[in-house]
Amino acid sequence: MNIEKTIHGLLGLDECWEVRGVDYDAETEKFFMVITETDKLWEKEVCPHQSCKSTGITCYDHSETRSWRHMDVFGKRSEILCNVPRGKCPICHRTYRVKVPWEGKGKHFTQAFEGFALALMREMPVSKASGLIGECDQRMWRILFAHVDEAYSKLDMSDVVWIGADELSARKGHDYLTVFADLMEKRVIFATEGKDAETFQRFADALYAHNGHPKAITQVAIDMSPAYQKGVRENLGNAEIVFDKYHAVAMVNDAVDKVRKAEANQGDKDFKKELKASRWIFRKNPSNLTKSQAQQLEELDLKNLATGIAYQMRLNFQQVYRSRNEVTARKNMVKWIGWVKRRAKKSGDLLEPMVKVANSIERHLEGILAHWKKKLTTAFMEGLNSVFSAVKRKARGFRSSVYMTTMLYFVAGKLRIPA
Repeated sequence: MNIEKTIHGLLGLDECWEVRGVDYDAETEKFFMVITETDKLWEKEVCPHQSCKSTGITCYDHSETRSWRHMDVFGKRSEILCNVPRGKCPICHRTYRVKVPWEGKGKHFTQAFEGFALALMREMPVSKASGLIGECDQRMWRILFAHVDEAYSKLDMSDVVWIGADELSARKGHDYLTVFADLMEKRVIFATEGKDAETFQRFADALYAHNGHPKAITQVAIDMSPAYQKGVRENLGNAEIVFDKYHAVAMVNDAVDKVRKAEANQGDKDFKKELKASRWIFRKNPSNLTKSQAQQLEELDLKNLATGIAYQMRLNFQQVYRSRNEVTARKNMVKWIGWVKRRAKKSGDLLEPMVKVANSIERHLEGILAHWKKKLTTAFMEGLNSVFSAVKRKARGFRSSVYMTTMLYFVAGKLRIPA
């Protein structure tokens, strides 16, 4: 068996290139594959300059020996060595380095190696992936940047009509990204620093840059942030705002917890301890309680506890989302708002957080009811938030927002990355 011909086939080379030798250096424990061009290369070579594209290219000279890291062989590092030829065009008289077919975007690696590196980075922190294959993490990031940047530049947003926007914590403190997702294709299409109205202006610019148009957006699922509402109104004029179900329910959940804390502070030490121990119970639905939690819930005097009343309000609010259509939902939502206000008058100030939530829902009623038109939610965004939080924990933070947005596009952008 001719090992050179075997390597030639495994590398997918054509008749323009020849594997001249394969060697193993026991001292460095590396395999080397030496490749040179053949005369066939110059018969097929075309001048790479857009204004020329001439044939008849001749060999001008060769560069010094270059190396490219390739996939390991039998657990040993392997490299391709080549004195890359430089061609000269007879028409425009320019000289240029011939592009070798195995070279990846990182210039120091082959396409196959970069594909393997990308597969590792998708499944684990970059630092761990770099340790496994023996490369520094900065080189790994450069590979990722090169592939993601090129793939993202070719992203087509011409069919984007339903979007979701949500904030994502970039680092500890108050550093945030606003992430925009195509809710029909369930993919991240844009991310930018901040969580103000200007983020929507930058998103509109991104739409123009990728064959999309702001006026093509018909529905936007967001939370009740005034800044986001302003951003939609000023930049996505044809879009209907949909206040997301998950944010509305989370807002009611938060109000229940405020009632519990306020009520606990009014009781004695034992009562405070009992309510504190029950905080996880009131954050769950009855069907999700463990046996011990269900028993603990039964032992509480829910009818006379303000927290119990608030908990029932939350369960009834969630029940409204089971309404079949917008007409029924409107009727049930208005009924719920009125019931919360009337019940709070009888129970005193402890239920004030629930009244504030009811007032907020009343102010944003049309946006909340828009959910029933297309059943649009940001469930994908919420799932993305938890997935990417896990990625952040594994990676122990990102150096800057550029690293984070690149990883977002890579993990959740559904980009077409050939490698």
